[in-house]
Amino acid sequence: MGNSIDLTIVWAGILAFAVFAYVVMDGFDLGLGIIFPLLERGQHRDATMNSVAPVWDGNETWLVLGGGGLMAAFPLAFAIIMPAVYAPLIAMLLGLVFRGVAFEFRWRAAKQYQWHWDASFFAGSICAAFAQGIVLGAILQGVSVTGRSYSGQWWEWLSPFSLLCGASVVVGYALLGCCWLIYRAEGELQDRAYALAKWFGVGTSIAVLAVSAATPFLEGEYYRRWFSVPNIYLLSPIPLLAGAAALLFFRSLVKRAELAPFLLALALFLLAFIGLGVSMFPYLVPGKVTIWQAAAPATSQMFMLVGAGILVPIIVAYSGYAYWVFRGKVGHEGYH
Repeated sequence: MGNSIDLTIVWAGILAFAVFAYVVMDGFDLGLGIIFPLLERGQHRDATMNSVAPVWDGNETWLVLGGGGLMAAFPLAFAIIMPAVYAPLIAMLLGLVFRGVAFEFRWRAAKQYQWHWDASFFAGSICAAFAQGIVLGAILQGVSVTGRSYSGQWWEWLSPFSLLCGASVVVGYALLGCCWLIYRAEGELQDRAYALAKWFGVGTSIAVLAVSAATPFLEGEYYRRWFSVPNIYLLSPIPLLAGAAALLFFRSLVKRAELAPFLLALALFLLAFIGLGVSMFPYLVPGKVTIWQAAAPATSQMFMLVGAGILVPIIVAYSGYAYWVFRGKVGHEGYH
């Protein structure tokens, strides 16, 4: 039993890492698509595309790892959650496919037709980001469960809170996209990214506050987790650090730092992610199914852990190498 509990926590940690790695890597990628209409046609948009051309498809590896890991390590949670969010998940996947096609075809289209693919790139990006936020909101607010199965309607995911989460993810990803451009671009494009980052920084700060204020009232357990004594004192550093990260972010924009805005925006996302974990742990289906109840047998977890122990470091290594090789400022000609 002890080994089973240990393995379950290990797998919960692996999935949390995969989800956050996806948010970090594909977040700014989707963010570039969201802010695409706000950039000048021509060299600015070309340079924006080139800044992620070598790495954008590899970023989605973490989405596959997260989804596959949930199915294999926590099959009961997968069986309950998936039917509850089928509609936004399908929208997300269609958005990712659409933007991927637009990314490739844009380079091959005649100049007068490029705007079609620009619009498709924007639409796919905003659809995928919004759907991801809706899935997050739907899981946070809880799903209807009878026995070991989902028992709600197909539209149960649709609520004011899930729509708030969807809009918040769109704004947050746009902020990451702006900060990525600040780091990778120069000249007029970088100036434009600084200006946009200020507005999306304000929007992201408001969104984080709104979601954080609403979440404790979704479930009684959430409220007790955050506001009971001594938890309120032990957990207070999380919102305080988030506020400090936001202030330092705006200060870095004023100073026209290049890497600091991106790192501080990621810090804000990390603190929000930690807050999410604090609210939900140890539940995968809030109030219904814990990680231990949802876990696969210990022998299965150990077998999969061997594979994950080999593959995850390889994925981290090749991702890091790709970013290292294509570091530095980006141009607008060719793929990079």
